[in-house]
Amino acid sequence: MNEQVVLSAKSLTKSFPIDGKKRRIVVNDLNLDMFKGETLSLVGESGCGKSTLARLFMRLIRPDSGEIIFDGVNVSDLSENAFRPYRKRIQMVFQDPASSLDPRMKVRDIIAEPLRIWNVCKDNKEIDERVLELLDMVELKESAANKYPHEFSGGQKQRIGIARAIAISPDLLICDESVSALDVSVQAQILNLLKRLKRELGLSCLFISHDLSVVNFISDRVCVMKDGKICEIADAQSIYKSPAHEYTRFLLAAIPTIEYAE
Repeated sequence: MNEQVVLSAKSLTKSFPIDGKKRRIVVNDLNLDMFKGETLSLVGESGCGKSTLARLFMRLIRPDSGEIIFDGVNVSDLSENAFRPYRKRIQMVFQDPASSLDPRMKVRDIIAEPLRIWNVCKDNKEIDERVLELLDMVELKESAANKYPHEFSGGQKQRIGIARAIAISPDLLICDESVSALDVSVQAQILNLLKRLKRELGLSCLFISHDLSVVNFISDRVCVMKDGKICEIADAQSIYKSPAHEYTRFLLAAIPTIEYAE
């Protein structure tokens, strides 16, 4: 595995108000390094801070304190204009494929939207060619371009979401519970797709899940979170064969394992 660090959290803390006076700390003085080309999975129960950490990395919210280092640059305090070039390089695949796609737009326009926003194609012909290329990459037919989201299954909608996320050739893909809304058989198909795209495109992938069986299948390393902190981080095999932390052992005992076929 390449040990060039692509993304780091340094003493990262984020809290939210819970009433007029108190605040709940959701990410608590967290330190984390992610390597270029790896799939690093964040796993833990709901409320442990996984999705908040993803939103911090996406700069959708700002930390209370600490630093986010992306490709060697502290992006935590950059203005929106200064951060814009980095925003292009970090894209997200969302949990619910249905709600993440505009029902009024055809698939062609959904996938083309980031291409237009970032001006990565010289004209409409090039945009159309790129859209068809992306549909092929996520194993959808060309005819899908002229349909609306409601005409697709959940797994197909997630493929569309993935095509949109990789359209502008990001360096880092954040998948926030991106298969949890899908049937188990469809989960396997999407996980295999993500593994293939990561390999072919040289992506780094931050994969967020509460399901350890899913995480085992896709991860190079696994980071176990509890109460806003990292309690264990190791390569996937070590986590499953010899978990060091009591909480990791609890998660392994509580969640049934599902074998995914390549």
